[in-house]
Amino acid sequence: MYHQNYYAQYGKVSHEPFNPSQVQTISSIDPYVVEALCKLAGCFVLLETTRGGIEGTIIDVKPDHVLLQLHNRQACVRIAEIVWTMPL
Repeated sequence: MYHQNYYAQYGKVSHEPFNPSQVQTISSIDPYVVEALCKLAGCFVLLETTRGGIEGTIIDVKPDHVLLQLHNRQACVRIAEIVWTMPL
């Protein structure tokens, strides 16, 4: 029911039931940011994200996220959420 109301609100009426298998995730990859983060692998950095700053050592970089070592734990940060980076 929510599916129909949502699309009706935006002028697109669908009478078919919602099928989660038809949902596509679209993610943009910024190759320049990925390349810059790869060059900083092993370095202690500050990543400023849309939710605040995170300091840690870059362990690994993938096309959509970076893995940071934060003292005794690890954090996975989506690259799409990174505003800027700075080596410390």
